[in-house]
Amino acid sequence: MENPDALKHETVLDTGAEQLGKTYAQALLAASQKQGKTDLIVQQLSELVDDYLANNPKLAAAFASPRIDVEEKNRVIDRLFGETFDPMLVTFLKVMASRDRLGQLAAVRQGLVEKYDEMSGRVLAKVRTAVPLDDNLRSQITERLGGVLNKEVRLQEVVDADLIGGMVIRIGDTVFDSSVATRLEGIAKRAREGFSSRLMENFDQLTQ
Repeated sequence: MENPDALKHETVLDTGAEQLGKTYAQALLAASQKQGKTDLIVQQLSELVDDYLANNPKLAAAFASPRIDVEEKNRVIDRLFGETFDPMLVTFLKVMASRDRLGQLAAVRQGLVEKYDEMSGRVLAKVRTAVPLDDNLRSQITERLGGVLNKEVRLQEVVDADLIGGMVIRIGDTVFDSSVATRLEGIAKRAREGFSSRLMENFDQLTQ
């Protein structure tokens, strides 16, 4: 059974933020396609969201704050990203700063990745497991899902200690749940031995 709080965090984006993110993502995708650098822009924007903002709450708060003026935000953008990120992305960040939208970068990244996946014929599968996937298991899941869906599959992995001996796969609005409902304390300390084989047994049931 999925953790309701985790599900809410994952799937319920503020509707306005989600729509705004898609709008900006479409503009960024179109510009990056013209210059043939979409892969780079997707990678750098993801790095910005997942590394810089996720690991630096003060930076995230500063970007989102309407009390910090545009000039200061632009100075921060230049200092942190001017020499490492593509000029197109740096310019895009400054445009968002001028419109007080830097607080919506996560929504923009989500919209960009979704649109790029759609354009490239890929499908996103969000996989939630009790322990991290190893390379072998990740490869098997990707290949089997790809065979079932007849599309290239990109995994988004989430570790959820409340899952026991199973996993949850979300593709679009469809959720496949093979987890055990019972919750136990200290799941993070469970021995990993035998987990992969049991997980693949459950995965076989999902994809039959």
